[in-house]
Amino acid sequence: MLKNAIGKISLAAAMLVMAVAGLRASAEKLVLLHTNDTHSLIEPDAKGRGGVIQRKAIFDSVRRADRNVMLIDAGDAVQGTLYFKFFKGDVEYPVMNMLEYDIRILGNHEFDNGLEEMARYWKGDKSHRLSTNYDFTGTPAEGIFDPWYVKKIGGKTVGFMGINVDPESLIAKAHYEGMKFRDVLRTANETAAFLKEKKHCDLVVAVTHIGYEKENDKTTDVELARGSRDIDIIIGGHSHTLVNPSNPGEFPYLIPNAEGRDVLVAQTGKSGLYVGRIEIDLDRYGKGKSPDGSAIDYSLIPVTDRFPAEKRDRRLEAFVDSFRQRVDSVNARKIAWNAREMKNYHRTGAFPNWTADFGKWYGSLVADSLRAAGHDVGPLDFSIMNVGGIRSSWAEGPVTEGQVLSTFPFSNHMVLMRLKGADLVETMRMAARKGGEAISDDLRVITDGEGDVMHVLLHGEEVDPEREYLMMTIDYLAWGNDDMVPLANGEWVWREETEMAAPMMRYINHLTSLGLPVMSDPNPRFVKRVDLNSETDEDDDEEDDD
Repeated sequence: MLKNAIGKISLAAAMLVMAVAGLRASAEKLVLLHTNDTHSLIEPDAKGRGGVIQRKAIFDSVRRADRNVMLIDAGDAVQGTLYFKFFKGDVEYPVMNMLEYDIRILGNHEFDNGLEEMARYWKGDKSHRLSTNYDFTGTPAEGIFDPWYVKKIGGKTVGFMGINVDPESLIAKAHYEGMKFRDVLRTANETAAFLKEKKHCDLVVAVTHIGYEKENDKTTDVELARGSRDIDIIIGGHSHTLVNPSNPGEFPYLIPNAEGRDVLVAQTGKSGLYVGRIEIDLDRYGKGKSPDGSAIDYSLIPVTDRFPAEKRDRRLEAFVDSFRQRVDSVNARKIAWNAREMKNYHRTGAFPNWTADFGKWYGSLVADSLRAAGHDVGPLDFSIMNVGGIRSSWAEGPVTEGQVLSTFPFSNHMVLMRLKGADLVETMRMAARKGGEAISDDLRVITDGEGDVMHVLLHGEEVDPEREYLMMTIDYLAWGNDDMVPLANGEWVWREETEMAAPMMRYINHLTSLGLPVMSDPNPRFVKRVDLNSETDEDDDEEDDD
């Protein structure tokens, strides 16, 4: 009897040791799930991808399988569908709480309705809210965000920071008035060193909304990685780049830092079509050990409709259902027919051209009306809109009211303004460096193929730097945003009181009333100069239809 009892005790002790060992092993592994730029895609897209119900099923599945899971969002959770257009954040912010994010940072679109509105919604957010290089002292957002967060996992310490994009020429100044911006690279390096040296962090993660790809003179994730010493992982957003570890040749996910050690740089594209998964063996870190990023497991999880109904969160489904009817009714209302596919990710060609030509049509009506009313206004010369304002593609076929509102969701207002030719030329230089912009059919920009402008032509004639031209645009650009800084030198003649969507609907309804489809000019208006001495010269600005 005693022997049997001792045997049972020994077996129980052995099982206890194994359990403790198992717990310890599990406690030293950390899984970071991350998203960025989900842009109000509450429901799946037309191909069944994305959507918060399916995203929650993935999160729940991983949380059931792993003990230490942290959920991180790198900004721009709002703006892009009718859910934000109609409800201003009443859907997205509660949804983010229901998804149980651990860490969130700001994107630039969180400011779209102004600093006061942003602060009101973020006060109710249940995550650790990080902003390391925005100083909100004296603003409605004061005290809402922390500069860093430290978490103990087993015997290890992990530090997090939130690095935000330079708002200059990106966010309307009135929407962040009083907020101070601190340099990305300097602030990130100082904070990382503080976390390593003062907070004794074994691992430092920078959650950023600054972008992977270079578009202007602002710091990117790649530059941050190269200029860092104490950052181990960068989880990014803003540029909508799908950093795919299965295809590292396109966008490398391992970037050597200032000391030659690889930093893992991750980003999941846009619209919540993927969830990033970063699995870290924390036993590799600590006591002077900082292996490079290749020691970290990084993968992408496609967000699809593979989960059965019983795996879906009923409470989340009921919450979304309470808003769906209004969105669905507008999405179902057909108002036009689109004659050819138009893609929103091309900087030149069909959709940018169509958008700018709408601006020219409306600007001509406004100029004619003002002139008829006795105002000293000549005929319209051209229109400039922004590619960044086009948020979704249109397939060939019917166009619904919801499509239009979702594609042009921002609270922009049309502006008629006078602009000197010199400022127009400089604006086109800035646009050419980014690969083009939405300009009306009166304009042609001749480049050298490398981003430098050789000629700016209006009606086939060189723009006169001293002459004043009449143009139509939106107030966001007229303030000099989206890197079109010289437009801020223009003189405003008139501003539309209603949002841009109203005159655009008027334009589309006008086409439909005439029995005309939506038709676009597919030819690029930023054109590479022809070199007659080169037999292999090709137009690099041809629209890519893949």
